[in-house]
Amino acid sequence: MRSAVLSAIVAVLALTATPASAQLLGGGVPVLGGAPLKDVSGALDTAKAPALRETLDPAEGLLSSARNLPVEAISDLRRRTVERLLRRHADLVEADDDGQPVVRGEVLVLSPDPAALAAAQAAGFQVARRSDLAGLGLEAAVLKPPRGMSAREAVRRLRRLDPGGAYDFNHLFQISGAVGKAASGPSGEGSRAPAARLGLVDGSAASRHPALRGARITQRAFAPGGARVTDHATAVASLMVGTAGKFHGAAPAADLLVADVYGPTPVGGSAETIVRGLAWLVENKAAVVNISLVGPANRLLEAAISAVLARGAVVVAAVGNDGPAAPPLYPAAYPGVVGVTAVDGRRNVLLEAGRGDHVDLAAPGADMAAAGAGGGYLVVRGTSFAAPLVAGAIARQAAVVGPRQALDAVRRSAVDLGRPGRDPVYGRGLVAFETRTEPAQVGARAMTLRGP
Repeated sequence: MRSAVLSAIVAVLALTATPASAQLLGGGVPVLGGAPLKDVSGALDTAKAPALRETLDPAEGLLSSARNLPVEAISDLRRRTVERLLRRHADLVEADDDGQPVVRGEVLVLSPDPAALAAAQAAGFQVARRSDLAGLGLEAAVLKPPRGMSAREAVRRLRRLDPGGAYDFNHLFQISGAVGKAASGPSGEGSRAPAARLGLVDGSAASRHPALRGARITQRAFAPGGARVTDHATAVASLMVGTAGKFHGAAPAADLLVADVYGPTPVGGSAETIVRGLAWLVENKAAVVNISLVGPANRLLEAAISAVLARGAVVVAAVGNDGPAAPPLYPAAYPGVVGVTAVDGRRNVLLEAGRGDHVDLAAPGADMAAAGAGGGYLVVRGTSFAAPLVAGAIARQAAVVGPRQALDAVRRSAVDLGRPGRDPVYGRGLVAFETRTEPAQVGARAMTLRGP
């Protein structure tokens, strides 16, 4: 059955691909945005695959429910999302040298030197915009290459012009989890627990959801086009600060700052918007920052993460769901970041979760409920939903002892799983398992596949 499901999905994608797009499979680029694939849903019905609906909107979730998919299909979803969305927004995105998604025709430069910028302009580049990242002590600029020049060639050209400069692509980052169908659940505010201020880099959360009404939530949009409420951001926020009836997050009713880096456009989730969001969070004294997004290494993002850590905050990030053999994803793999993997209701690591030396801690990330943007509760799966539980656990202790000391305490509390000591599967061990809410307790249920 597992191989049959995977074959059905691959067959559907092959049927919907055009000859031109098929040539891009090795270096396709995703755009953060897009609509549910109704044509794929219908085709899967025809193929009599298990009941699932695939969503190719990285701000919402890679699929509606991973419950019945083989691990090969789950870990391959991000790549297939890249390939599919490229066909829809090739005018806005392109690939870097490794086939990773980038904003078309843009190059990021960190702390630009005036003489280097002048040389770039003399070579035909234009300064599209500049960002004073005061909260991080950094400055960045976005350069537009001469007409007809790809981002790949633009980066190479600028690095030749200024070998000592820090130039990189404006990479696009994607969420790292899946959500199921919303169902009604308990309402009413729960109790507030003392916690340090939390920060979230994601989409916008549905702050009027019953589980989030008790928290003090401040949100700001950084992506083009303004804010956009998503199920993914709402679920992650609820796991951090939510509380209503039987549902509660790791730091119930705590203060939460939300940096919406996705918005409604296809080029949300770029490195530039993430860094601007991080600067705002630091300026507003977020002690613990959660980032449930994944992507490639990026020089501007790396510098921003280092600046956040240098200012005493703790950064928690999901390690991703690309499978155990996948290379490390960022920002989780940057030094000093708390990389979080996910376990299911039986304390077994998710088969699709990333592995490696960057795995620091494990937390629940499946067989559990979280708030949905529509007001009900979702069944969630992925490392996206384990990271906020760790962030909230750290924030609760940080209110008393400070962020770094709180991180040490949470690490010491970890229950060792897998082989003795720290390992690349579970890291230092499992925390926050008692925080998960069983889906049945709040009436959450998995989405079923339906035709168009």
